[in-house]
Formats: sequence, C-alpha cells, structure tokens
Amino acid sequence: MSFPVVDLTEFDADAAIVAAAAGALDRHCREVGFFLVSGHGVPAPVIDAVWDAADAFFALPAAEKQAVAMPPGDPYGYGGLQQERLAASKGVATAPDLKETYSMGPPRPAADLADDAEAAAFCLKPTPWPDRPAGFRTALLAYYAEMERLAARIMRAMAMALGLAPDWFARCIDRHVSAMRLLHYPPIDGGVLDNQWRAGAHTDYGSLTILLPQADRSGLEIQAADGRWRSVPAQPDTFVVNLGDLMACWTNDRWRSTLHRVRAEAPPVPGRLSIAFFHQPNWDAEIVPLPGCVDPERPARYAPTRSGAHLMQKFRQANAA
Repeated sequence: MSFPVVDLTEFDADAAIVAAAAGALDRHCREVGFFLVSGHGVPAPVIDAVWDAADAFFALPAAEKQAVAMPPGDPYGYGGLQQERLAASKGVATAPDLKETYSMGPPRPAADLADDAEAAAFCLKPTPWPDRPAGFRTALLAYYAEMERLAARIMRAMAMALGLAPDWFARCIDRHVSAMRLLHYPPIDGGVLDNQWRAGAHTDYGSLTILLPQADRSGLEIQAADGRWRSVPAQPDTFVVNLGDLMACWTNDRWRSTLHRVRAEAPPVPGRLSIAFFHQPNWDAEIVPLPGCVDPERPARYAPTRSGAHLMQKFRQANAA
C-alpha cells in the first residue's frame, strides 16, 4: 500500500492548488486515516534536542525515572514497563504492553477550568519534571510549542478538506488540553507472552495525533480497510499523522479513526523510540457530527460528547489495574 503524503505548504498556495490539496486530504482521511506530513516547518534543532532528551531520560537508572512516576489515575509523568494495556481502551484483553513512557500535559492549562472538578483532577494536574537529564524540560517545552503550531495548521487544512471555513475548528481548540508522550520500546531479548504487543491495537482518543517515529526502526502498523495490517513508513523530514476518535465523531465516520498497534516481534529486536503529540480539543468542547457529514442516507451515528469526558474514559480503561 502506497502511503499518502500531505505537503502543508500547498494549503497556503493559490486557489487551484489549495482545492486539489483539500480534495486529496479528504480522500486520505476517508480511505486510510493516516498520512505523512511534509512542509511542516518544525526546526531541525528542536527535533534533535527532543530526541536527545528522550534518549537520555530513558537511559536513567530506574529509581530516577520512578521518582517522577505517574500517581495512580494521573495522566502525566513516567509510566513503567508493562504498566498500560492500550487495547483495553477498545474493550480487548491483552497482556501488558512492552513499553515505557513519559507524558507531559499542557504547559499553560486553561485558567477557566480551575473550577471544573473533573478537569482539575485530570488534565490540570501538574507534570512532574525530572532533575535529569540537563535541558530535558526546555527541550520538551520547545517541541510541544512547535506541535501546537503544527496541529493548528493541520486542523486548518482539515477544515478546508471538509468544505468548512479554514478557521472553523479554531474555537474548539483555542484552549486545547493536548498531551505529549515520549515512548521507549526496550529491546526484546527474551520471550514475549501470548497476546502481547509493544502497544496493543487501539484508536487514539482526540482529534489527531502527530507522531515522530525513529527513522531506522519499524513496528507501527495500521489496519487497512480490507482488514489486513500494513506497516507505516518513517520517512526523513516527515511526521506521521493519524485521526482520533473525536474526528471520526465530528465527521460522522466520513473520516477514519484507524486501528493501529506496535508489534512485538520474535527476539532479538532492537529498542525503539517515538514521540507522540495527542491533540485534544478544549476540555469542554462539545463534539457533534458536522451538518455537512449528516444526511438522510447517513444519519448521525454519534450522540453529542464532551472532549474531556471521552479522554478520561479512554485513559482509565487503558490504565486499569
């Protein structure tokens, strides 16, 4: 399967190029739900710095990583090996995932959520930052800021692909509660349990995910429309983007929130790093199928849902003991 590539600079070109790019993006989102993004404008030094920070953090002694471990039920901090079962968010029982993570939340939480008890107990929790490696926090904050800008550009392109005004989604993401996660899949040197994955098959929860995969490592797979699993390429100077559940809801399943996983192959398998930015609309954003995606032949398939409530439910399913 050839993998679609979206050049974001085409959405800033003349009308004919924009129309062609919007039509292609709509087709990619209908048929695949995953695509590569070029023309992203993220500076190479920012990317290099976050790679170095991730590599150095996961190389720390276990005790130092555990010092910033996620408290039970919290979404931010260090998550140890085999702590999560992503397939559980789809109601599927698997062995624990073979990965460790570090997650951070919004650096500037929306002040108007302070009186929302559920938001305060979840997305407004502070990120626990490690003392080492040097420059870790600076590198992650700089990369997060670039991902905010990139996500806004992609959402603008998606609005055009849906025939909406370019700024249609802006009101739903101006106080977004996006999380960023460093992922380390350690080398597999021994046996793997039955029904165990590096990351079990799941869909992402929000509007979209921007993934930076390690270029010389494989393992990410998507379930194609024909039911078969296909590898996702990692190409130089591109990001992998996939749609989340809330985008499928917004588009009434016109666009796909595609099932994906990271396979656990027979050993020996080298370690693998990736960095994921999970773009999540405003905590209180009501997600309702768009009028242009609903008609007599395709009635609304989703009841209105709140961004924050959906996020909490999925996170708790994946992290249940």
